[in-house]
Amino acid sequence: MFVVTQFIGVFVINAYAPVSHTVINPATGESEIIFTEGSLPFGLQTPQDEPTPGFLSIVFAFALAFALIFILMKYKWKMVIRLWFFFVVTLSLGIAFNAFLKYTTLTNISVIALAIAIPLSFFKIFKPNPYTHNLTELLIYPGIAAVFVPILTPISIIGLLILISIYDMWAVWRSGIMQKMAKFQMSELKIFGGFLVPSISKKVKNQIAKIKQKYKNKKMPKKIKDKKFKVNLAILGGGDVIFPIITAGVFMWAYPNQVLFGIGGLIPALFIIGGALIGLTSIFLFSEKGKAYPAMPYITTGIFLGMLVWRMFVF
Repeated sequence: MFVVTQFIGVFVINAYAPVSHTVINPATGESEIIFTEGSLPFGLQTPQDEPTPGFLSIVFAFALAFALIFILMKYKWKMVIRLWFFFVVTLSLGIAFNAFLKYTTLTNISVIALAIAIPLSFFKIFKPNPYTHNLTELLIYPGIAAVFVPILTPISIIGLLILISIYDMWAVWRSGIMQKMAKFQMSELKIFGGFLVPSISKKVKNQIAKIKQKYKNKKMPKKIKDKKFKVNLAILGGGDVIFPIITAGVFMWAYPNQVLFGIGGLIPALFIIGGALIGLTSIFLFSEKGKAYPAMPYITTGIFLGMLVWRMFVF
């Protein structure tokens, strides 16, 4: 799911990438290449007469968002959090669907994208199940990434990766905030920002099979029907998924001349995605079952290795 989301992210970001045009300068008669900004839907396009947000302002925005989440969690304002999730999910899904619809002949595609996004968001937030949850996650992070890529540079995203990795290590290994956030989301809100794959042991499977067999063609008592079983969960936070997409997108836009399959900047993006995948895979290979690990330090290390290989052998 991580890999699929990365490539969906590349597609969505490319759909909103600046488009190059060759024009003739009337004064000199020489041809010049100019770039026109791609347009995000729902009025999200950054006005061209405004300066791009600086690195510190972006870090402050992320810190403010985290602080707001902690405050809402502390006072257990569940409905506010659910509505916030619903708004963000709807918006990001709409951006992703709009990117796909741009390649069709349909009109009013932003309205169509929103019409598809709203019911999916409703089921994800208010009627959750593992299938709709993970399927929507595949599109949420590409949609969010498309908003952040235009306001970041290669230097700023590298700095952001380092800061996020340090924070992730502290939040998981020192304070345990990440585990508390995940537990609150899943137990109190019944939602989770990231991929979530439940599984049960063979022993539990056998217990469930015996109960089903015992009450086959019979009415199952409520006490038995409501019986709870231990479920193991494999989870990967949304930040661990979105930051490689944003990094790949930033380098796609920064190096549009490195074209592959007709997509500008795809070569550095592929090295970044490959490095992120290696970093994530290392956790699965060397981690201990039942322990929580901060994924970003591993993913960031993989991304930097991917960048290094790209600079040494391709760039």
